Amino acid sequence: MKARIHITLKAGVLDPEGKAIENALGSLGFDGVNDVRKGKYIELEIADSDETTARDNLTRMCEALLANTVIENYAIDLEA
Repeated sequence: MKARIHITLKAGVLDPEGKAIENALGSLGFDGVNDVRKGKYIELEIADSDETTARDNLTRMCEALLANTVIENYAIDLEA
């Protein structure tokens, strides 16, 4: 089973890397780009065949290592 995890900063958390991207895009002539937020994308191939078990294991992975839940949100997408 393939898992895709999208990790983003929570609202209100400063994103200096996103701001740098926003400024660079403006310098390159891409006007009208605002509020850039940079996140992370992780793909995993997991052996679990049961979606509930897979989602539980992925949630534990995110909580333990993959996401800093103090400042980040995460979303899990599964594909059989």
